[in-house]
Amino acid sequence: RKGVQSLVNPSHLNHLYEDINVNGREMGIIHIYADYPDYNYVEASGEGISCVDDVARALVFYIRYYDAAKDKSVLNKIKRLSNFMVYMQADNGFFYNFIWKDYTRDTTYRTSVAEPSWWTWRAIWALAEAQKFYKKYDIKEFKAIKPVLDKGVTATISWLDNNKAPAESYGGFNLPAILPSGTASDQAAVIVKSFCVYYELYGMQAVKKEIERLCESIMQMQAGDANNFPYYAFLSWQNTWHMWGNSQSDALICAGKALNKQEYINSAKKEIKNFYPYLIKNNYLSNFTIEKHSGLIALKDSSKFSQIAYGIRPVVLACLGLGDAASSKLAGEAAAWFLGRNVLGKAAYNPKTGVCFDGINNAEGFNKNSGAESTIESLLALIAVEQNPVAKKTLMNYYINH
Repeated sequence: RKGVQSLVNPSHLNHLYEDINVNGREMGIIHIYADYPDYNYVEASGEGISCVDDVARALVFYIRYYDAAKDKSVLNKIKRLSNFMVYMQADNGFFYNFIWKDYTRDTTYRTSVAEPSWWTWRAIWALAEAQKFYKKYDIKEFKAIKPVLDKGVTATISWLDNNKAPAESYGGFNLPAILPSGTASDQAAVIVKSFCVYYELYGMQAVKKEIERLCESIMQMQAGDANNFPYYAFLSWQNTWHMWGNSQSDALICAGKALNKQEYINSAKKEIKNFYPYLIKNNYLSNFTIEKHSGLIALKDSSKFSQIAYGIRPVVLACLGLGDAASSKLAGEAAAWFLGRNVLGKAAYNPKTGVCFDGINNAEGFNKNSGAESTIESLLALIAVEQNPVAKKTLMNYYINH
């Protein structure tokens, strides 16, 4: 294992990628599922063969990969995945999520409707990242994507502005209700991430206003303190925390840097310095629910499993965003989950194949399937770690010694 230069292997993601042609337009898709042991494609029952959720992640990864490796073979993938995102936008500015095997859009299933939800936020995030990329490398593509991105951003701003619900109470916590799904700070974080990139590109005041409004609300979702559970963790939704997609600290740091707001970064820092070490030391949690009685926080329930790549990547990126030596080291320690620093003591990710298992099911073992989400989330975490010398050294030392 000595002499390994990079752990980032896109081979399995490249296997999940497929070029398709829809009405004469070249596009790229990412197959949702691939099952152990042969990893042939598996359709998502009742939903389709590919989705915006995964294509968005892959698009961002290939952009990061090109920036790091300057591998020209991914340029076509970036372009074709961008084309797929354009194809999936609905007239209302939001995005459909799934396509069927005949490549038509699934416009009716509840996880595919073009509405203000996860897949729309991811689409806007990926297209904003693509805009930033094309501004550097391909002005023709930059111009082609701009109206699609603008339409998505405009629809989101309009929806957020009309979303004026008062605070709501859950388990004794008074929480902001202007976030997606009422109190979904995890979803809000993806909007913040996408809007920060958009603001960097275009500097729109309306976008800045929404970033500030969302960040203020995310900060209100922080619970506990340095001595009391959950140690400044950001609740995901209502009075519940779950490990997947918890990008609030990452988003607050991005916004803090973009808008020069130190209070956002300070809020994220509390979670990173207090809650993340607790998580890592305890081999992670899957979720928990808390309640507040006479000012004291009590744990209502918690679960250790399942654990997935999508729960580790947000921790890694937030630590790297903070960027001091201790947080960078913590990022490397968190990323080591992929290589065996987990409750099973076994690697979830194989650098030789690029396969990342779909999760730790229980104390007995892995879900050895390897679909799009786990594959891409692991790659996004690892490629980010490798851009930071302290994090990379921490992770590589773990890899070489285990």
